[in-house]
Amino acid sequence: MPNGRSPEGSIVRTDCNSRSRKRKADVAIHLQDPDEEVAQIEMSRKKQYEQQVSWENGSCRSPHRLIPTPEKEDGDCRIGFSPVDVHRLIPVRASPLPILGFGSKDVVWKNMVLKEHAYVRDKHFMQRHPHLQPKMRAILLDWLMEVCEVYKLHRETFYLAQDFFDRFMSTQQDVLKTRLQLIGISALFIAAKLEEIYPPKLYQFAYVTDGACTEDDILKMELIIMKSLGWSLSPLTVVSWLNIYMQVAYLKEDCEVLLPQYPQECFVQITELLDVCVLDLGCLEFTYGVLAASALCHFSSMELVAKVSGYSWSELAECIKWMRPFALAVKEAGKPPLRHFRCVAPEDMHNIQTHINSLDLLDKAQAKQAILAEENRTSPVPSATKLPKTG
Repeated sequence: MPNGRSPEGSIVRTDCNSRSRKRKADVAIHLQDPDEEVAQIEMSRKKQYEQQVSWENGSCRSPHRLIPTPEKEDGDCRIGFSPVDVHRLIPVRASPLPILGFGSKDVVWKNMVLKEHAYVRDKHFMQRHPHLQPKMRAILLDWLMEVCEVYKLHRETFYLAQDFFDRFMSTQQDVLKTRLQLIGISALFIAAKLEEIYPPKLYQFAYVTDGACTEDDILKMELIIMKSLGWSLSPLTVVSWLNIYMQVAYLKEDCEVLLPQYPQECFVQITELLDVCVLDLGCLEFTYGVLAASALCHFSSMELVAKVSGYSWSELAECIKWMRPFALAVKEAGKPPLRHFRCVAPEDMHNIQTHINSLDLLDKAQAKQAILAEENRTSPVPSATKLPKTG
């Protein structure tokens, strides 16, 4: 043969090369890239998870169920509403918001209204706790206001804690009064971490309990509360609604909508009324938006309230009537001065939660409430103190 090559040798080499390529192909099949394999597994798990919690199949009733959290149990839906049902059944009142530079005013307003109905509170939750009295809740919330003033916490922080406490108690049974302070200070601890730029340290929250609650107790209760609430920790509080209403009432065309334009003294006076009202269990009968609008109505007019809130008189009449004894007690006490706090910006003074003689005002309001109920009087449109003109 030419070149000294034999046909047998060529056949042998060709056969070896084909077997070698075949072995390499087999190895390539069985030795996939580990990263690709993990990615495929994660993708399949993600698809199964999305199918499990899809809104369309109705298996989960809370959008917060999608948040991965520690010790989360499958099928654990706490809020108890379907977003599809909410969009269909809850009428969204007309938006009073001005034109916004960051989004559609109608979409923003609709989301706010729907969010308010997502965070449901149980007005009968005290029936779950036979060892507790409504006065105990009032004393606890009054103490939390005092703690907020000591640490210069914002009003929003207090009202977040109040919301966490009420919704958490709705999920529990037979809570003893010896546990109330721990639940309250843990709710405030959560709220401060969410709202404050520089929240107090954990040891400071334990310190104000005078040894009744340790740091470990607060941390354990923090996890219990958040898990019981389904990790739903961003309600639109009553003071948030009031801030929106007053901002719309005093907004000028050439002013930024996100910067407060209303008088601080007027805001403080109305929030003092709300501070007393939230101590009474009757406040759980109404949504936060209705409470804020009713409080504003007691210091302005129904025309202004309808303009800035979108509510009609028929929607607010019951709450305004219920709030009347509280408004009378607050007005009799006199207009509160604007408190000044060290290291707090002047434009932020009105947002710091203050502690007043809320329990005394609550007793006076409840006494007036009993008298009015006995006389079966009707409440006219409030027209006492008026807000200054917006022009």
